[in-house]
Amino acid sequence: MKQKIIINADSYETRIAILEDDELAELFVERADNRRHVGDIYKGRVNAVLPGMQAAFVDLGLPKTGFLHASDLSETLKDVDDVDDLDENGGSGGHRRKRAPVPKIEDHLKKGQEILVQITKESIGTKGPRVTQQVSLPGRFCVLMPGVDHVGVSRRIDDRTERQRIKAIIADLKPKDVGLIARTAGEGKGDPDFAADVKHLVKLWQKVDRKSATVRAPALVHRELEMTASLIRDIFTGDVEQLVIDDNESFTEIQTYLKSVSPELRERVELYKGNEPIFDAFGIESQIEKTFERKVWLKKGGYICIDHAEALVAIDVNTGRFTGKKNQEETIFRTNMEAAKEIPRQLRLRDIGGIIVIDFIDMESESNKRAVIDELRQELRFDRARTKAFAVSDLGLVEMTRQRERSSLLHYYTEDCPTCGGLGKVPSPETMLVKLERAMRRVSSMGDERRITVKVAPDIALFFVEQEGRRFAELEKRFHLQVDLKDDPQLKRGEMRVFTEKKLDISKQVVGAVPGT
Repeated sequence: MKQKIIINADSYETRIAILEDDELAELFVERADNRRHVGDIYKGRVNAVLPGMQAAFVDLGLPKTGFLHASDLSETLKDVDDVDDLDENGGSGGHRRKRAPVPKIEDHLKKGQEILVQITKESIGTKGPRVTQQVSLPGRFCVLMPGVDHVGVSRRIDDRTERQRIKAIIADLKPKDVGLIARTAGEGKGDPDFAADVKHLVKLWQKVDRKSATVRAPALVHRELEMTASLIRDIFTGDVEQLVIDDNESFTEIQTYLKSVSPELRERVELYKGNEPIFDAFGIESQIEKTFERKVWLKKGGYICIDHAEALVAIDVNTGRFTGKKNQEETIFRTNMEAAKEIPRQLRLRDIGGIIVIDFIDMESESNKRAVIDELRQELRFDRARTKAFAVSDLGLVEMTRQRERSSLLHYYTEDCPTCGGLGKVPSPETMLVKLERAMRRVSSMGDERRITVKVAPDIALFFVEQEGRRFAELEKRFHLQVDLKDDPQLKRGEMRVFTEKKLDISKQVVGAVPGT
């Protein structure tokens, strides 16, 4: 698989695209006024300890307080297994840990206490950032974890001999009272590479430790690298054949960094000098636009629909235009297999996390069900975020989870529609006509009104006059009311304002609520 990294660095927004065989696989975005916080280390002050939730809220000096669960206390960390590599999109917290039984949080924290924590998940929606006391510092080839006596090697390094070689190297380099895990990028590296990385990480931790001892909470004591630098550190390995960037200053910084850690990769970095915008030149911009579409078409004519709900993301698989050539079971199986391959790509591309429910088309054959879930899990292996997919249920549903550190691209780039409030639906013109009829009945029951002014959105006013003019006249006659209908561009589709002859607004009295308004 050919892998490329394309970086568009503007003054306001930096975008990093990862291409696999020239197809957009992942997109990372960071704006100058809204930088990421995952990986940042703070000295925080405990605001509240809630035994009922087994959690504490920690003041970090940010707009929202951090959430610390009992499972993320430093006391819960007992040992560390050989682990998966850190999350490749930067930050820490991506390793599997063997934990002791979760202690009671009230036994270890109290209100007003100052503690050192690291952000593991961005603030999403109304929720504050997730934090942990289990600090880890990622380097180019290693991850350093203070307070852990352990040596491990990334599971992504498959060769057993290589794992043993690397483990022996970092075991000799490991300082006292810290743990070390070799990252995937360390495969094939020698003692000098690991030694330089460990030395750098130890100095960094000593700096963090000293600063945390002198500052008053809440305070930032260590800031994770900005997005471009952290991704170069975490992603740019020998598997990437080309990195292209359109900013001269960033190009120079990358070259300087690689000169000290991986000089053999410097020749793969290229400064883009074309007149056409870099994302247009590589065909990325058009692919980005498709990431916001609800419906994704599959190659054979089937499609998947991706819907975001409050608690989960639902993905529906449909045969669409694909009719197959043999029988119905074969058609359904082929559509599900294609969807099982496309869905993991969409999860990575859209950066969708949390609980995900996939509604595959019902299959009769148990072997077909197993083949679909095997294909899904195989494709999920390429995802740097932690994922877990369960077996196909009797209803054809697959429940899975994907690690979430930040809002999805859809939530990052969009906001709820001011008209429908995020519902995705607005009242139909027919519904608005029924709403008008009920309003006229309420006005008529008052007994002293004979003329009213009704204001609605322009398209609704046009519908009343052009398509329902006869019914509109019948309503006036039935309720003995003369209605002066006016269109108001400032009104939303589901809104209706009613005024008396004396210009009194009686909307609240006579207009009932309509779902979606």
